[in-house]
Amino acid sequence: MSVPPAGNGDADELARHLRTGTPVVVVESHEEAKVLALAERLARHANRAFYTWSVADGLVQRNFTYAETARGYEPAGGYVDGHAPADRAPATRPRTVADTEPLADALRQVEREPGNAVFALLDPDPFLADPVVQRRLKEIAMAHADGLRTLLLVGQSLPIAPSLARYVARFAPRRPDPAALRRLIEIEGQLAAKERGQPVKSAPDTVDHLVAHLAGLAEDDARRLVRAAIRDDHVLDSRDLPRLLSSKRDALGALPVEVELPGAGLEQVGGMVNLKAWLARRRAAFVAPASPGADVPKGVLLTGVQGAGKSLAARAVAGAWRVPLVRLEFTALYDKWQGETERRLREALGAAEAMAPCVLWIDEIEKALAAGDERADGGVSRRLLGTFLTWMNERSSRVFLVATSNELASMPPELLRKGRFDEIFFVDLPDESSRREIFAVHLGRRRLAPAEFDLDALARASDGYSGAEIEQAVVGAGFDAQHDNAAMDTARVLSELRRTRPLSVVMAEAVAALRSWADGRTVRA
Repeated sequence: MSVPPAGNGDADELARHLRTGTPVVVVESHEEAKVLALAERLARHANRAFYTWSVADGLVQRNFTYAETARGYEPAGGYVDGHAPADRAPATRPRTVADTEPLADALRQVEREPGNAVFALLDPDPFLADPVVQRRLKEIAMAHADGLRTLLLVGQSLPIAPSLARYVARFAPRRPDPAALRRLIEIEGQLAAKERGQPVKSAPDTVDHLVAHLAGLAEDDARRLVRAAIRDDHVLDSRDLPRLLSSKRDALGALPVEVELPGAGLEQVGGMVNLKAWLARRRAAFVAPASPGADVPKGVLLTGVQGAGKSLAARAVAGAWRVPLVRLEFTALYDKWQGETERRLREALGAAEAMAPCVLWIDEIEKALAAGDERADGGVSRRLLGTFLTWMNERSSRVFLVATSNELASMPPELLRKGRFDEIFFVDLPDESSRREIFAVHLGRRRLAPAEFDLDALARASDGYSGAEIEQAVVGAGFDAQHDNAAMDTARVLSELRRTRPLSVVMAEAVAALRSWADGRTVRA
């Protein structure tokens, strides 16, 4: 079997699947045109027929063409290179197989077609739950050695039934590396300059930031975003970055994650001086690594009292470092099919890597990965943990993980060992100085001048209050002032504090037990 020249990673990987006899190759990608062009080229090199199927067109043999002659259209004489012989008219149209729009009928025809062929089934996902389709896919896969028929399933999300899983391999086109992205930006700049007759203006660091934030996108998506940034005003500068990040989020499509653009930084977080200092010392290593192979911070695990500001800190890290915040909800990953939950987790983590550099926030991680009875969920939690640990060990992208948890005693020890996270911080109730700072932050957010309030009195009166409870005291006092049509003042906030019983009082025993467990095991935030 002839193979294409070496050096193209995608071609080498897909050619290996075709050469080694993989019956079914699943390609979950929106780069359909790129995948089809590559597959057709590989089929041509291997002297194999190449078909596509879609629900709109049915089966179409792309490299068996007809040539126009005096007698009408006649076969051009084979499909070796997809073209008519030199002494005939150029090929003009492919061969369409009639009555193959339903996927079950198309697969029946695949079984009848001569072997030594590659069949690309486009967007088959709506039909993969059909028992007839599942059975025909399995029969074609089992008979692969006899007819050498390779099926490429190409789509966005392709659930594979357990009965077919053993015959399946997965392939995903690689994304352009930083060098390729720089060349792309340079080429688009040259094209725009040629059109307007003047060079594109660029701020010194803009290209570096563009390359960092384009990482993980498909080449076509990256090209489109760069082109839009240049042709908007013929300038590449920092104003293009928020628009690029927003467009990048949209280009990733429907994935089990939520993406937020950078918001407020750590200045909006009261207290947590140790955590702030730790993050400040690592910002440069994450945002601008010293070299391509340099170590980058991996992430932190935040545990502590409910309402003390763990979630706020996660958002503030992304804001301080000016990178997107990717939020992963583990509860949205669960699927009834065996193996699909783990696949969805891999997909979600891949989405985070596509947004790199970014902060990945997993809230209340203990709810999904806590150690427990495997029989309760069929071992799904254990498999999720294994998938997650593998990603934590092997990832090389700039994804800073911030996981939050209200209690770690039930967490599996393999998740907590040193090296999974750079550090485990305990977020306790704020001390008096931090409470003063938190009051100033929440008053300032509501366009109230903190200097007009007795912050010392408020800080003393809120002993035992969490940051969330302090905020609610400010909110409640504001409602009272609005009802009375009066100005907001210290007295109203103090009155609201006196009407509240904080969690440290209501759940005093639980808070004390949590502090006792964290003492000596974690670093105080």
